[in-house]
Amino acid sequence: IFINQLREKIGAPSYGSGPPETTTGGNALKFYASVRLDIRRSTPIKDGDVIIGNLTRVKVVKNKVAPPFRKAEFDMIYGEGISHTGELVDMGVELGLIAKNGSWFNFGEIRLGQGRDSAKQFFKDNPEAAADLEAKISEKMKNQ
Repeated sequence: IFINQLREKIGAPSYGSGPPETTTGGNALKFYASVRLDIRRSTPIKDGDVIIGNLTRVKVVKNKVAPPFRKAEFDMIYGEGISHTGELVDMGVELGLIAKNGSWFNFGEIRLGQGRDSAKQFFKDNPEAAADLEAKISEKMKNQ
């Protein structure tokens, strides 16, 4: 695993000809690597005034072993890692297992609350409901 940083391309036009950033170290790593990921911090996640994490965006820049150019977004919580309950809520909404009406979230007959944070907190407080949702997500993903 190589971790690298971006540098601005000096003199590169700001239109059309690819991204205005490049990785350091020449072209060797770009050609040698089987998988390259562009990981960027996005919106801060706050609990009141305290920042507890970030929304993280990952884009597959190169992939020799699977389809490239996929994108993912997830919550990265400090001291916890990737938010499991956040992923459950996002996948549940995406697969139609959690109904989202405006800012209200419902899981079957259960009202999870208003806002994504309330839905995440519900699944943290009710691990049996989280396990049920996870099983339904796994089943639905296997059948796709």
